[in-house]
Amino acid sequence: MTKSRSALLLLPALLLAAGAGQTEEATTAEAERIAAVVAPTTDFSKPERFERMSGGAATSTKYANRDAFSQPSANMSFERQLDFRVGNGIFKKVWVSAPASTTASDGLGPLFNARSCQRCHLKDGRGHPPAANWPEDDATSMFLRLSVPPRTAEERELLASRRAKVIPEPVYGGQLQDLAVQGHAAEGKMRIAYETVPVTLADGTVVELRKPSYTVAEPGYGPLDPEVMLSPRVAQPMIGLGLLEAIAEADILAQADPEDEDGDGISGRANRVWDDEAGSVALGRFGWKAGNPSVRQQSAHAFNGDIGISNAVAQAAWGDCTAAQDRCRDAPDGNTPAQDGLEASNTMLDLVVFYSRNLAVPARRDLDDPQVLAGKKLFYDSGCIACHRPKYVTRRDADNPEQSFQLIWPYSDLLLHDMGPGLADGRPEGAADGREWRTPPLWGIGLTETVNGHSFFLHDGRARNLLEAILWHGGEAEAAKQKVVAMSEAERAQLIRFLESL
Repeated sequence: MTKSRSALLLLPALLLAAGAGQTEEATTAEAERIAAVVAPTTDFSKPERFERMSGGAATSTKYANRDAFSQPSANMSFERQLDFRVGNGIFKKVWVSAPASTTASDGLGPLFNARSCQRCHLKDGRGHPPAANWPEDDATSMFLRLSVPPRTAEERELLASRRAKVIPEPVYGGQLQDLAVQGHAAEGKMRIAYETVPVTLADGTVVELRKPSYTVAEPGYGPLDPEVMLSPRVAQPMIGLGLLEAIAEADILAQADPEDEDGDGISGRANRVWDDEAGSVALGRFGWKAGNPSVRQQSAHAFNGDIGISNAVAQAAWGDCTAAQDRCRDAPDGNTPAQDGLEASNTMLDLVVFYSRNLAVPARRDLDDPQVLAGKKLFYDSGCIACHRPKYVTRRDADNPEQSFQLIWPYSDLLLHDMGPGLADGRPEGAADGREWRTPPLWGIGLTETVNGHSFFLHDGRARNLLEAILWHGGEAEAAKQKVVAMSEAERAQLIRFLESL
């Protein structure tokens, strides 16, 4: 599918978004208007209409401080704000090991990475690598994914059918859990070693990148499989998730060009993953490799894998413990009748999902600054928008009114792209191979340091600033990166100013 056809292919989704009850002529006219609205601008002399409101009417306009990522959708009714606040309380809840007198809060682990959602997503924002290896520092907002190649016909069929995204490490499971409740051994500690990689820009400036390598120290359950694949992941920002979920699937697929039929070097692909509740394959949208189809499934698996809390979607009371970790599986759990026979009741999960869907995107800042406008033009002219698509109109959705029919500016196509050998983790996940990553949304990226006190970017936080993040781009993004390499110092500063305004 060529990108020249994208505007036409958007029409079916936009017609659906227009809603029932209108005449065919009315829906067609509305669809054409929307297609014109979401088309990339060619005028960089002033901000675009509504550009300040990155999340449409749901945008938070009051805060550009440490609380900028923790606000509810601005268009939320007063009645629904109570659910948001209660969901926030559960998101911050510190879980304890079972059995405990507080049965609504027990069931932690036995192996885990964090005691609460907020411990990884501090202030609902971006995680970071540890400042030093254990025991000098811990890695609460970052962990290692684990998997092995398929070895049996059954494992190969699981992957081919998408019923499994990966084959977990036989003893350690799908991720390294570096913490454990009393009486159990943690699985091990992530160790990071950095190598300096100098990059010389066209004007002679030398930027020293840091290339990480990963190992597991102090393995608690014997040696890891010799073919284990390790993939580091930092926690992603929580803002705008419900809006991303509300983008019509056809609008995302319209941008895919897996065979690069138009020859522009950009070959975005959709990840297809298993929807646990629907019992079928669905479009992946969430996670570093688009490994989950919905906010609900992403939240449920984080509850279970990161904290060890059973819920309606991921019901294992022992979390990520494998059959080889029998003491872990035999440990007391927090499943109780009062919690629907689980550790996190259906109501708890629903409230956390509601909270996660409604964390508002903050408003843009300084968007009429001449330096920001110049940087925006450089961003577009460099070809960055081939993957970081600026804007969409979301579906009409009666069940989620805050996200319904909004003009949003996430700067992502939500597709997988080959990012070259420099960023490759060598670990496939679903349809994503070891060099592919989902285009991360850029909205809110300029407030990372304000909210989280750091400026570490990319899936493993190796980039210490936005320029380093750009210079790690390769593969499909190589041509765009080279245009940045060729810029003058003043132009690079303008580009960064634009990104900081998002």
